[in-house]
Amino acid sequence: MKAKDLDKLGLPRDRELRQAASRTAKRMLKSGMERGALKARLKEIAAEPGPYLDDPDWAAYAQAAAALLPRQLPDGGTSSAHAGAKYAGLRSEPVPVAVFASEEAGPDPEAMKQMENAALLPIAVAGALMPDAHVGYGLPIGGVLAVEDAVIPYAVGMDIACRMRLSVVDAPVSWLTSKQPKLARALEQETRFGVGASFKERREHPVMDLDWDAISITKSLKNKAWEQLGTSGSGNHFAEFGALTVREEGLLGLEPGQYLALLTHSGSRGVGGEVARYFSRIAQQNMPQLPKHMRALAWFPLSSAEGRAYWAAMQLMGEYSHANHEILHAHVLRALGFQELAVVENHHNFAWIEEHFGRELVVHRKGATPAGPGALGVIPGSMADPGYVVRGKGNPESLHSAAHGAGRRMSRKEAKVRENRKHLEELLKEREVTLLSGGLDESPIAYKDIGAVMRAQKDLVDILATFQPSLVKMSAD
Repeated sequence: MKAKDLDKLGLPRDRELRQAASRTAKRMLKSGMERGALKARLKEIAAEPGPYLDDPDWAAYAQAAAALLPRQLPDGGTSSAHAGAKYAGLRSEPVPVAVFASEEAGPDPEAMKQMENAALLPIAVAGALMPDAHVGYGLPIGGVLAVEDAVIPYAVGMDIACRMRLSVVDAPVSWLTSKQPKLARALEQETRFGVGASFKERREHPVMDLDWDAISITKSLKNKAWEQLGTSGSGNHFAEFGALTVREEGLLGLEPGQYLALLTHSGSRGVGGEVARYFSRIAQQNMPQLPKHMRALAWFPLSSAEGRAYWAAMQLMGEYSHANHEILHAHVLRALGFQELAVVENHHNFAWIEEHFGRELVVHRKGATPAGPGALGVIPGSMADPGYVVRGKGNPESLHSAAHGAGRRMSRKEAKVRENRKHLEELLKEREVTLLSGGLDESPIAYKDIGAVMRAQKDLVDILATFQPSLVKMSAD
């Protein structure tokens, strides 16, 4: 794409941005993208790069665009580098990082490189990499990083407080076959998936009575948050009915045996993404001394105004994500006349203040499940593979963490090339899974073997129950 074409798009005359735009345009045109669609996408990303920072096709261009955005502070003003900029030097040697892997499953090489970079930060104390880990933006997905008195927005991630919720219900497992249409109707009517998904009539929850006005960014997003309350995102988010096989007597008051259960995976929706973009942009602009390839690891001291504002916004997103799941489960179960017998809920993409190595640290878990001593959690597989209810062992090397799922073994783009609808349907039929909606990029072939992942983390969690999906709803292609 020529300079005059970039001028017509209104792109700034920045050398790095324009080089990235030209390289990206050449690659996308070669892949078959239409020129008109390409120009529209380049213009869109220049104005709002955040949604594309993790996209392998657009990340380089999006990162160059993000670097040029104005420095907006939480109070609405502008600023140059401040307190965070005093950390100008990286460590000469990385802090210890425990890698949990086996011959069957483990982090991909790019995830290893990203974790090594994070371990060079002057605030870093220790790290861990889960067996489902794969490359992300900043910290890898499946990465755990403990730091001193600081918080890194992109080490938390875009979908702040994304979580799992499993509700065991009082109906027999036979409903999965004998009354599947009724279960399907409840999922279709009481859930919404995808970018911008909302309900015509707003759903009520006390989370909307919290102090959204305390921070300018959450104040501006309150209306959007209410519109999307009770909905789920795109990508790997899902709602599914399946059979839960309880192995251990007394788990959540249940006897060993099979139960009908509803399992969901989603987070803080577009609102959480906006919060992540807003604060990460400020952090990066406040720390221009960080190398370009580590820019996404910019942080705030917890004692700074920005650090306190981000922490408060992150906590609010945690409450909002919980409310989305609580509403979804309540409405689906009420539509079916079910009662909850037991619930397990856990989240990832968050930062916790915890004690490790005899001192208080901030532990970031990006796509990693808390697995402290006795902590219950759910670790899902793919749309056709089992998930697990687990109990944490509190392994100090993993910083009390475990994998949050199977982990991708190929990009969404590669999955769409390698998979086709006929093969996916045959695979699902073989596994006795009915898919109400879902994209080819979420095919089981795109994921690592969840069984291998669980075996690689046998020192992190005990398996208490197994969930086998039967009726699955996700965002459509």
